[in-house]
Amino acid sequence: MKITTCTRDEARQIVDGINQYNLNHVPAVLQENWTPIDYVLKNKEDQVIGGILAGIGYWAGLEIKILWVHEDYRQQGLGTKLLQKAEQEAIIHGATLSSLDTFDFQAEQFYLKNGYQEFGRLANFPEGHQRIYLSKKLSK
Repeated sequence: MKITTCTRDEARQIVDGINQYNLNHVPAVLQENWTPIDYVLKNKEDQVIGGILAGIGYWAGLEIKILWVHEDYRQQGLGTKLLQKAEQEAIIHGATLSSLDTFDFQAEQFYLKNGYQEFGRLANFPEGHQRIYLSKKLSK
C-alpha cells in the first residue's frame, strides 16, 4: 500500500465512500447529498464586497463555511442580511439546524447576536486564539 496525493476523481470517491457509510447508519432527511447556498454581495460598481458560502447536507443541516464583508462595508447590517438570506433559503429546502465555526478574532459576537449558541471551543488554535463552534435551530 502507498499514500499519495489524490486527484479530484479520487477525492470524489472518498466523499462518496463516507456518504455511503453515513447513510447506511443514519438515513438521509433530504434527497440531495449537498445543496449549495452561496450568495455574493456587490456594490454599485459591481465589485464584490461580501458573500456567504454555505450548503445543506442530507441530514437537513445548513453548514456555513464562509461569511465575509469587506471592511469598508461592515457595521451596516450586510452580514446579517447575508446570513438571514442563507438561513431562509435553507429553511425552504428543509433545513432545521445551522452550524458554523469562527475564531475569537473574527465574528463570535456577530453570530451570538444573530441567535447562534456555542457548543464547542478549541483552545490555542491558532496559537494564542480560539476556534469557536456554534449552532442555531432554524424555524419557519
